[in-house]
Amino acid sequence: MGKIESYAPGSFCWAELATSDAAAAKRFYAEMFGWTPVDIPTPYGAYTLLQSGGEDAAALTPAQPGVPVHWGVYFSVASADQTAAQVGPSGGKLIAGPFDVMDVGRMAVCQDPQGAIFSLWQAGRHIGATHGGPLNQVSWPELATPDPAGAAAFYTRLFGWKTKPETGVETAQYTEWVNGRTSIGGMLPMHGDHWQGVPPHWTVYITVADCDERAAKAAQLGGRICVPPRDIPNVGRFAAMADPQGAMFSIIQMTAIHQPATA
Repeated sequence: MGKIESYAPGSFCWAELATSDAAAAKRFYAEMFGWTPVDIPTPYGAYTLLQSGGEDAAALTPAQPGVPVHWGVYFSVASADQTAAQVGPSGGKLIAGPFDVMDVGRMAVCQDPQGAIFSLWQAGRHIGATHGGPLNQVSWPELATPDPAGAAAFYTRLFGWKTKPETGVETAQYTEWVNGRTSIGGMLPMHGDHWQGVPPHWTVYITVADCDERAAKAAQLGGRICVPPRDIPNVGRFAAMADPQGAMFSIIQMTAIHQPATA
């Protein structure tokens, strides 16, 4: 897969790490994924692009006071204003915006009815991630929520997504988000004692060549392995972890039949 040139509305287009230690995070993710940090000066301080082969893969920025470290997700929209206007009527809450980010785009920060935060992105000069993989690509946003049916109703109304399976989201162990005909992410029900104290949230998956080797590397670099490497039948092998500052993310080694084709 080559350079990404555009995103259809409703697509996952950008991931942004809010971190308590930008310098340490740059070192960790450079070692993990070979990303090159490129600092972009802004009126609000440096914004760091994380690049792979000269293309934008993701970004990091200092976390705002009182905001926990996390990986944030952005979804592409044709109009940030029009989509943001539908957040409240759909049952969510508009946290910030819509507002211009200089000339690179227009965005809004939103909260779904269960409390998970996400952002809308109307592209200007910046479409989002241009690194098309197949490796070291932030490729799969995943929502953890205590109310899958309520979340499905909200996001399908807001973005026009469908769910797979289309019915039974209350009992499904895992649900895929489908934008048009493309599966773009997943939803995980927060059922069980191990979710106690964990708020609803979006997280991301990053593609790797060898899940076990990269999980071991993450631990060596000071990360914490939360879910050791394990297989997902007919999909690949994944592990969930926290970086040294505590931001959660997952890595995935795709099976050959699911591996994106290179350009």
